[in-house]
Amino acid sequence: MTIHTERNPATGTPARTQRASGPGAPGTELPDAPRAGRPPRRTDGFWPWLFVLPLLVGVATFYIWPIIQTFWYSFTSWGVFGGATFSGVANYVRLLSDPQLYQSLLNTVIYTVIVLLGIPIAVWLASLLNTTGLRFAQFYRVLFFLPYVAMPAAIALVWRIMFNGDYGIVNWFLGRFGIDGPYWISTPGFALLAVSLVGLWSSLGFSMIILGAGLKDIPPELYEAAELDGASRWRQFRSVTVPLLSPSIFFVVIVTTISSFQLFDLLYAILGSTNPVIPKTMSLVFYFYSAGFIDNDKGFAAAIAMVIFVLIGIVTLVQFRVQKRWVQA
Repeated sequence: MTIHTERNPATGTPARTQRASGPGAPGTELPDAPRAGRPPRRTDGFWPWLFVLPLLVGVATFYIWPIIQTFWYSFTSWGVFGGATFSGVANYVRLLSDPQLYQSLLNTVIYTVIVLLGIPIAVWLASLLNTTGLRFAQFYRVLFFLPYVAMPAAIALVWRIMFNGDYGIVNWFLGRFGIDGPYWISTPGFALLAVSLVGLWSSLGFSMIILGAGLKDIPPELYEAAELDGASRWRQFRSVTVPLLSPSIFFVVIVTTISSFQLFDLLYAILGSTNPVIPKTMSLVFYFYSAGFIDNDKGFAAAIAMVIFVLIGIVTLVQFRVQKRWVQA
């Protein structure tokens, strides 16, 4: 095989070719193989972009553009009949000096932490439902998942009756043990606790489905090997189940945190808009709703929305940074 150097007639640059000599392929020219470290050039053209174009248009129209528009509105002030005028950073200065912002942020964090406490419960329940030979396992999964797909208004109406201080079943149950239950939805502190417990209960089904799918991917041979080594059920759960389930747990933590920071419908449906505990119980999104749709202060509401957007982004980024220490790929 001999190598000849020729000039490309189109560009004038030298191009090497290999001329195979021998009885098998006389006079056959073979181009050089691509150099190591240089990826081959793709020639897909515009067809991939054409297929994803509808999705890109939808994302740009319903996600990216509203964020840009809200960011602009946060620097404006609005009159009663509309009409935005540029006001600089006045909305942010007013927002950062408003004690209601920090109260709403604290309430949102408390609600998020309480709802996240349901993830260990979901891991335990998913492990129980994944037990070999358990009867009616699918039926139990459906029962736990129903609250997640039910309408929040219907769930809130049922729990509002249950939390009633005079004839609610919760206080009736506590009274059986000699405990005088409070007026849950009209007492500061207890109102947020009641809403948080409902949020924890309604999110268990989604967490169990995701974690249950992750449990099915764990090879049973690992449990058999751990049992032969003398590991107890708790030891198997702590050393085999939790580490191998950590990617699913991380996904559930991310989704639950983002949805908890967007708390509004459950809080509004249980407490209402005229409840006297609202100033001490409202979430960040409820704070945004109150400013934008009750006080009709669109610019100030846009500033609140941008703060919520930034906070969710920061919390999610921190979670992705921290997950490298405990999530096993």
